[in-house]
Amino acid sequence: MEPYPLTFEPILKEKVWGGRTLERFGKKLPDSISIGESWELADLPASIQDGRSVISNGPLAGNTLEGNFPLLIKFLDACDNLSVQVHPSVAYAKSHQEAHLKSEAWIILDTTPEGRIYVGLREGTTEETLRTSLANDTVPELLNAIDVKKGECYYLPSGTCHALGAGVLVAEVQTPSDTTFRVWDWGRIGREMHVNQAMECIDFDAPSLTFTQPESLQSGDFLTTHFVDTPFFSIERVEARVDTELELVIDETPVVLMVVEGHAKITHAVPLDAPVGTTILLPTGVTNAIMSMPKGTAVLRFDVPDKLRLAH
Repeated sequence: MEPYPLTFEPILKEKVWGGRTLERFGKKLPDSISIGESWELADLPASIQDGRSVISNGPLAGNTLEGNFPLLIKFLDACDNLSVQVHPSVAYAKSHQEAHLKSEAWIILDTTPEGRIYVGLREGTTEETLRTSLANDTVPELLNAIDVKKGECYYLPSGTCHALGAGVLVAEVQTPSDTTFRVWDWGRIGREMHVNQAMECIDFDAPSLTFTQPESLQSGDFLTTHFVDTPFFSIERVEARVDTELELVIDETPVVLMVVEGHAKITHAVPLDAPVGTTILLPTGVTNAIMSMPKGTAVLRFDVPDKLRLAH
């Protein structure tokens, strides 16, 4: 079968910190339920419930994605603060077979004026001071708070203590892991904490992460912002400055596109309508595909490094 652009049924996740904002991105949310995450492209092990995407278009519709795809891509709607948490460090993952690295990036799609994220512990924080802060419910005093704006990107390597703040809507790309160790939950009760595991993963001597937002560059009909290159993925944002078209030819590695502004369409033997909120997997070998992008339409592009693809 000739490869064609694939879309998927969203996997909606109820969260105590979620809301209804994802309706703006075309998600049909169940009534009276707070949805925090929409898993757009997932290929996790069968042991994880609802962890594998189902194709929604073309001849393969109804089939699950079962190729060990090395990225997990989501929308996150934080109407309240997410728990302060950490994902396994490299050393922890090596010594605990059930734990997996979870390096991730957040692209800010919208935020309230007060929107912020929390990334890393303040310089001088030790395990002892963090444990004391946990006992006294003063954890925010030890976190680096960053006020965020729409259009920014933040890369968080696995092992970074972090939290997404209330009022922030993001697109998230991460390595395919669901291993999360909660440290503190803003006074909420009833959810399991994993303090001892988190302490093993946090590098208290690590320098603080720094973030520099790149400048957008205009090339022809497009405004392109190259956010990050990591060992696991690269990210850029492509915006149409006029009504235009983009040829889609995928040679070496698959590409994921997420429509975050406007309304795109793909002309192909298997055509595709792609309103805002649509996530598209372009498999290796896709040809004869043209994406029509009216002025103002913007997509996030996620690329998989070739070495990582071959390792899977």
